[in-house]
Amino acid sequence: MMDDATYAEPLLGWYAQNARDLPWRRETGPGAAWSVLVSEIMLQQTPVARVLPAHAQWLARWPTPAALAASPPGEAIRHWGRLGYPRRALRLHEAACLITARHGGQVPDSVASLRELPGVGSYTAAAVASFAFGQRHAVLDTNVRRVLARLVGGAAGPVSTGVSVSEVKLAESLLPDAPDVAARWSVAVMELGALVCTAATAPSCGSCPLAGQCVWLTTGRPAGTVQGRRTQRYDGTDRQCRGRLLAVLRDTSQPVARADFDVVWSSPVQLARALDGLVSDGLVDPLPDGRYALPGTAP
Repeated sequence: MMDDATYAEPLLGWYAQNARDLPWRRETGPGAAWSVLVSEIMLQQTPVARVLPAHAQWLARWPTPAALAASPPGEAIRHWGRLGYPRRALRLHEAACLITARHGGQVPDSVASLRELPGVGSYTAAAVASFAFGQRHAVLDTNVRRVLARLVGGAAGPVSTGVSVSEVKLAESLLPDAPDVAARWSVAVMELGALVCTAATAPSCGSCPLAGQCVWLTTGRPAGTVQGRRTQRYDGTDRQCRGRLLAVLRDTSQPVARADFDVVWSSPVQLARALDGLVSDGLVDPLPDGRYALPGTAP
């Protein structure tokens, strides 16, 4: 295996010329950490194109964790809009409250402290510590795992759905020694996977700055067996029903009656199950008068 410098120089040169101008990459430090954290939570299972306007609107309304913490959690759910998986909005609100109470309103800079925030796992903690604070951590999302599997392992992609210990050790071994360079390397690998070394049947190997070192390419791009996420149907599912019910609540500032949900979903049994799930997840508040509201927003 080649050393990290062999990979870093061409990759960082490519990144300098080809990186997308994304708002959460424009600054670093404590002031930018909130932007990075919001972006990372939004980008979970959601493409960049959909996140860009939502991220801008979110920061315009809540430019700091303290600003979000001062709002009811239901407002976070309301302004999450149609990004999907609205529990992410609830976790982000909970994280803002904890940041405000425990960290003086500043996103913490250590991976350990970040991991204590609701909704923040090992990947998100490493990403915030690296991208906002310029630290040296292995940042392993789907794109990075695919790039490293091809570049070093000669496989078409990761062979397991979950991140393995060997993947983490490999990623750590390739990090440049200087923390700021390592942080830039991490985002550059991610960008390469998003733009060039994609999951497409025919990735753009001719545009890859690491083509000459890629084991997968030099061995003829063997197909192999790649474990991917199963695509789940959406139409008619409880998830779609939950989305419809939340949309009813997002579109009004007033509590709604149970009958208002009947207009958007025809199956009473499925509707009741979905509504009960939303209440159980803390996304909807049942009120004493039989109506429903987003949490903390009832008059």
